[in-house]
Amino acid sequence: MNYEGNELEKCLNGEYYDCHDKVFLNLKTRARKLLKEYHALAYEQKEEKTRILKQLFAQIGSNVSVGLPFICDYGQNIYIGNNVSVNMNCTFVDCNKITIGDNVLIASNVQLYTATHPVNLEERLTPDWSPETGEYFCRTYALPIRIGNGCWLGGGVIVLPGVTIGDGSVIGAGSVVTKDIPDNSLAVGNPCRVLRKINKNE
Repeated sequence: MNYEGNELEKCLNGEYYDCHDKVFLNLKTRARKLLKEYHALAYEQKEEKTRILKQLFAQIGSNVSVGLPFICDYGQNIYIGNNVSVNMNCTFVDCNKITIGDNVLIASNVQLYTATHPVNLEERLTPDWSPETGEYFCRTYALPIRIGNGCWLGGGVIVLPGVTIGDGSVIGAGSVVTKDIPDNSLAVGNPCRVLRKINKNE
């Protein structure tokens, strides 16, 4: 899809952007429509589900399942490889790109967040903001998330903006991933830390 205007470019470049710009409202409207259709389908309607996911996502490989319920912001920034299982009740806040490799397991209640705000209050508030401007009252930016090939994210894992999880890594249930995780690592906790390397024979 082609979009006009620079707010989308700012967003994808990790810069402050106006999340109430028309381009984002249109993307959300489109995503909500497709998600409504998706949620209305029965479990066994595999072909119909795949058809909608191909419209919703920027890229989707073969043998991909996405359990219900599923929530995303735009869908257009989600890239999924082959042999991927996304279990029920997952949330993908895809203001920036979310890239998921091949042979990935994503358990129930996993949350992937690309959008964020400045920690400092003065930086977080939009300068000279008023309800009449139509902008959001606080500054927003978004950073991409990458989940490598062969990863497994346990139930309730939260991945924060800008994080890359390396190929073959496993993230324990309930972990909050705040920083990059190297390849072939077993990592757990809040904040998530590497426990050890995973032996290829395991």
